[in-house]
Amino acid sequence: MKEIKNNKELNTLNHSCAHLLAHAISHLYPNAKYWVGPVIETGFYYDIDLGDVTLTEEDLPKIEKEMKKISKSNKLIKRIELSKSEALEMFKDDEYKIDLINRMDENDTVISAYKQEDFIDLCRGPHVNSTKEIKYFKLLKVSGAYWKGDSKNKMLQRIYGICFQNEEDLNEYLNELEEAKQRDHRKIGKDMEIFMSDDLIGRGLPMFLPNGYIIWEELENYIKSKEKKLGYMHVLTPCVGTVDLYKTSGHWDHYKDNMFPAMELEGESFVLRPMNCPHHMMIYSNKLHSYKDLPIRIGEIAHDFRFEASGAVKGIERGRHFCQNDAHLFVTPEQIKDEFKSVVDLIFDVYKDFNITDYRCVLSLRDKEDKEKYHPDDEMWDKAENELREVLNELGIEYTEEIGEAAFYGPKLDVNVKPAVGNEYTLSTCQLDFCLPEKFNLKYIDSNGEKKTPVVLHRAILGSLDRFMAYILEETKGVLPLWLSPVQVNIIPVNNEYHLEYANKIYNLLNENNIRVKLDDRSEKLSYKMRESVMAKIPYTLILGDKEKDDESISYRIYGSNETTTLKTNDFIKLLEKEIESKKRKDK
Repeated sequence: MKEIKNNKELNTLNHSCAHLLAHAISHLYPNAKYWVGPVIETGFYYDIDLGDVTLTEEDLPKIEKEMKKISKSNKLIKRIELSKSEALEMFKDDEYKIDLINRMDENDTVISAYKQEDFIDLCRGPHVNSTKEIKYFKLLKVSGAYWKGDSKNKMLQRIYGICFQNEEDLNEYLNELEEAKQRDHRKIGKDMEIFMSDDLIGRGLPMFLPNGYIIWEELENYIKSKEKKLGYMHVLTPCVGTVDLYKTSGHWDHYKDNMFPAMELEGESFVLRPMNCPHHMMIYSNKLHSYKDLPIRIGEIAHDFRFEASGAVKGIERGRHFCQNDAHLFVTPEQIKDEFKSVVDLIFDVYKDFNITDYRCVLSLRDKEDKEKYHPDDEMWDKAENELREVLNELGIEYTEEIGEAAFYGPKLDVNVKPAVGNEYTLSTCQLDFCLPEKFNLKYIDSNGEKKTPVVLHRAILGSLDRFMAYILEETKGVLPLWLSPVQVNIIPVNNEYHLEYANKIYNLLNENNIRVKLDDRSEKLSYKMRESVMAKIPYTLILGDKEKDDESISYRIYGSNETTTLKTNDFIKLLEKEIESKKRKDK
């Protein structure tokens, strides 16, 4: 999509269009009051107080019509300069503008506003010269937004829009938005019956339906199988812990605002865990270890809970409950490089299986000036950051460095992906930690019989299974590889009266061979059943009629193709088994 915010011409155009929107609102809703209307990466928005009026998507065409009317009228847009006292007098009936003016620097002797006919608003500008220059725009959606982003304040209505210099760019952008809408994992998840949510259960607490749990189990089995081959030992730990546990780890001081509130029971305080490292530290400390035991790799598919802001919650991409593909590697200082390299190799091995190619590696470092967020030990930080930097350089991995993105206990390598929908986010991570082992007084006996403190690598390959599933759904538009598909084969008898018995025989045979199979024996037309099979994005659809029954064969269509192929049943099973084992998509 075209860059809006950092493109000077488009920035000015979208800023002007935000004022055009507010101008139109002032005609349609004369009592409206306006907060701010900034340019953002995807266009602009305006936060507006409409009193008792609540806008819906159905109101946007009416507002657009008024905007076009003002645009065609070719009103001049004039910059006006005001003193602070003049600005306070001009906007004396608007508490939102009064708040803005009062928060301006006392040294600002000139306050600018922009006027177009009967509408005027505070703004630094710049703007276009006339409303006629604002032709190619579209209002996209309306939502709620708290004044100043504070939930204690009044809820305003936020209208989003976009503006371009020509119709071609606008249409291209709208087509891209429609493509993104079709790829949105929330839509795919609903259409394919993968997950659901309900406010009665709670926002950010999705539930996986049978189809979704099949995908979940396949991902879990996939990553655990790879980890076991690398010597990981998997554990199961509670979803709660005492507040004292998180005070010991340091998470209580650095992370409690993102945690669910403490529960007071029998004189103890418990919290839903936001991460798993404290539990794994305690598993390590359960017995004394020799240097010969290390590295010890503890893995878990762990349920975690974080109180994400309601505005940040997004399907299974970001929820308040999620499952991490988590592991903690307890190593000697001499083992750091080899173990870190092994983690990096595993990340890219997984990415190869899923054909993930659009990613970038980030070395996330602390901000030395931030004394509150990070564990205060300069020597530890310098050592940890240099260790990671040295390993990345030795491995020849291209990376960028970002200050202030480290965990509070140590630096990390983040692998960020660019999903088909939305902004970049971290999928995989590996963090180096000299801090928590000290806090938990973890020890091992070295070759000289002395007690030493291990180093810990925190790592997540799939990140959370939830987010990874969302990523894959959007990348594939729900057209999953055969091994991940909830239903792998759909059987449709041409005529139930003559072909259902044979269809049942094939169903049982596939089921016995661990193929996830469905038999559509409804009394519907063949064409209708075929369309539904395509809509469900089932990889293989079998059509069984007289020929197949007589020859003891099957005829199938692959999703996305109208070509029909006939095979002997055993050959078809071998074809499926080979494709499942390869874990490849048909278009790769």
